[in-house]
Amino acid sequence: MKPAPFFVCLLVIAGEFALGSAQPGAPESDALASSTQLIVVTAPDWNSVEGRLQRFERANIQETWHPLGDPIPIVVGKNGLGWGIGVTATEGRVADEPVKREGDGKSPAGVFALGTAFGYASQPLPGTKLPYLALTPSIECVDDVDSKYYNRVLDRSSVAPDWNSSEHMRNTGESYRWGIVVDHNGTVVGAVSRPPVPGGGSCVFLHIWQSSHHGTTGCTAMEQANVETLLTWLDPARKPLLVQLPHSAYARLIHRWSLPELAAAPPR
Repeated sequence: MKPAPFFVCLLVIAGEFALGSAQPGAPESDALASSTQLIVVTAPDWNSVEGRLQRFERANIQETWHPLGDPIPIVVGKNGLGWGIGVTATEGRVADEPVKREGDGKSPAGVFALGTAFGYASQPLPGTKLPYLALTPSIECVDDVDSKYYNRVLDRSSVAPDWNSSEHMRNTGESYRWGIVVDHNGTVVGAVSRPPVPGGGSCVFLHIWQSSHHGTTGCTAMEQANVETLLTWLDPARKPLLVQLPHSAYARLIHRWSLPELAAAPPR
């Protein structure tokens, strides 16, 4: 599978994938009803950094979810979780729960489509079905809220930069050796996608962690082998989604959103 030219790969293919997975404005429960692959990330509470990720799948949308493999350890934002902007804005939030903002060190909670896979290699990991973006030194994710490119992953050499702040994705050590774009706050461009909300949070990915106790600036991170498992498992045709919530919100929404039952976490 050869990586497509950057703008075709990220803005067209990934955009069509995200739009097929979850139409903006549709309730999370409707989006979940059309998916047959689900990544569930849970944390003990809104301030927790450490949590667990469990994969679920089903043969078709009439079946119930069943777990695939064992839960794995992950870390979220260094300041925990806050409601993000996914397939809807913050449907499911109650008044006292935090909302994600730019630079707050929180990972987004909610239900999210997934976009392009990315990495340092010129070719995707064998078995990857997601569209793939090879990170070059000129690829950046813009986190400047005043830029018209806010929350976009793009090639600096192909546009007229108007931003003062961005993440140079090739300069992150091992973190982005492999990763996946999370469609939080309109990251993925499509025909009916929402534009990003300035200040709503940007540049959210699934990627490789620094350690099991080191929180991110807003992403969800895990061991490299587990990122690779996701890359070779996820299939755009199955409309995969990421559900990311603390235990309290998950328990409150499990029936409303028809979420799968989780195995009990081991004693801490």
